[in-house]
Amino acid sequence: MKKIIITLLLFFSFSSISFGKGTTFTNEIFNDAQASGKTVVINSWNKTCGTCAKQVIILDQAKKDFEDVVFLSYEQTKDKDIAKLLDIDYWTTIVVYKNNKEISRSIGQTNKEKIYSQIAGN
Repeated sequence: MKKIIITLLLFFSFSSISFGKGTTFTNEIFNDAQASGKTVVINSWNKTCGTCAKQVIILDQAKKDFEDVVFLSYEQTKDKDIAKLLDIDYWTTIVVYKNNKEISRSIGQTNKEKIYSQIAGN
């Protein structure tokens, strides 16, 4: 019985983790991904933002569809040092980096096709 309870707790804990529910951005992860040549998608969000919630749904799906892409997020109002480092001023910003360069930036974009195109580098 104890194993079942632990398994259920772990399952619900991991299944409730979403792209926008916490800060996943660290300099180490960002720099390592850049050094390895991976595409990096960074999402700036806020828990009270409806547009951010729409973006999170799309980016959660994109994480499954773009397996070789590193997805990072941070809460704009709490992690101002990250916002300053990346020169991001708005909650609804999605920035894509590839080969140590910013290749695209969008603010308030909630169209799935456009976000996917941004991630793909089109």
